[in-house]
This record gives sequence, structure tokens and C-alpha cells, in this order.
Amino acid sequence: MSDDAIPAATVIIVRENGEQVPEILMVERAAGMAFAGGAWVFPGGRIDEADRTLGDRFAIDGAARIAAVREALEETAIPVGLTPVPSSDLSADLQRELLAGRALEDLTGEHGLNLSLDALTPLARWVPRFHATRRFDTLFYVARAPDGDWQPNVLEHECAGAHWTTATNALDRDSRGEIQLIFPTRRTLERLAQHSSFDEIVADAGSHAIEPISPWVEEIDGERFITIPEGIGFPVTREKLEGLWRG
Repeated sequence: MSDDAIPAATVIIVRENGEQVPEILMVERAAGMAFAGGAWVFPGGRIDEADRTLGDRFAIDGAARIAAVREALEETAIPVGLTPVPSSDLSADLQRELLAGRALEDLTGEHGLNLSLDALTPLARWVPRFHATRRFDTLFYVARAPDGDWQPNVLEHECAGAHWTTATNALDRDSRGEIQLIFPTRRTLERLAQHSSFDEIVADAGSHAIEPISPWVEEIDGERFITIPEGIGFPVTREKLEGLWRG
């Protein structure tokens, strides 16, 4: 992780349900939040000490994967990376217990659940430099939603809402000003929109190295752009700086 950025993780939960285009789970951050208040993002948050302690037993990025699993439960009560898959009622109980301060490790032990962190596939690592006072070094993962009609459960103070949507629909709503997206989320949605299945998304993720992405400002023909490298999986690599909402 970058030395001066807060380590974090986020997970893109994908469901197919027989639809031609997969849907992804997005959460709406509360408007009063210091970082990206009001934005639509993927479930996620900072890696805490308990995530690190438990993550030491797994792969090198175990803490980030555990944080992604925990945050998805806390924000939506939709389980990924757990076997056997808990019921919706148990998932809601886990959500309440986690938000009350219980440790994920204790809860999984009590309910006979195992962490299956291989269910999360790394997609990218974003380290934007837009925020001088609060910057995040975030690992992005993708995971398949559990079978069934899982509806997100949002508790007060955690998120303002949570929604299943296609990547294209989210981008269209952003372009019409109906929702707000920060730069890394928009670029990720454009990448996801290229694919018609979860397997295609995973294949794309595996075909590019996970290197830190730190957008920079460049000037082209008198206009300033926020830019990321080409050839790392993102179909759009620059956006005009003027009018760009950065949360």
C-alpha cells in the first residue's frame, strides 16, 4: 500500500440471474460523508486492524479481501467470500453484529462459516491524488453474488441506499446528472460495461497486472485532462478536468 494513503478495499458484486447483461451492486454514500458524500460507489471501506490480523493467515492481500467481505456485509448484508452461504436472515444478523462492533472472525466461528477469499478476484488498485487531506489506496475486487434474489439491506448511517444496476445504466444516469460518480468508479463502470458475463469480467481482470493507478493532469490543445495509463484494461483513459466532480 502507498505510505501516505489510507489502505482500503472495495468489491464489485455481480449477479446474472439469466439476464443478458450482468447487474452490479452499488451503494449510495450518505450526503454528509467527508469523502465522496452522495456518490454511487461499490461496497467498501478502509482496512482495519482486525482485518490485518485475520488476513495474515491468508494471501498477501488477505487483509484487503477480508475488508471487502466485511464491508459488503456491513453496508448491504449481501454475503460474498463465505461458505456455506449464509441465509438472508443470518446475513442481516451478521450485518447488525458487525456494526455493533463484533469481529468478523468471531461471528464466522460462532455460525460455522468459513472464509473463502478465492471468491474475490483482484481487478485494479486505485491510488488517486485528488485529495490532499484524505487519500485512499484501494484494491478493487470482483465477486459473484450468491444464488437467489438477494436484495440489499441498508441500515441508517451506513449508506443512503443500495441498488442493483447495470454498468451502462449507471453511466447513463451519471451523464444525465441523476447520480454522481467519482473518477475511479466511472472508469471501472466503463470497463465492466464491455462484458456480458461474470466470467468475461474475471477473464479481463486476470489479463492485466494489478499496479497502482494514480491519475495525473495533462494539457492537450489547451484543455486539461485527468489521465490514466493506457493498456491496463480501461477503455477510457482521460476525462476533462473542467467540471469533473471529485467528491
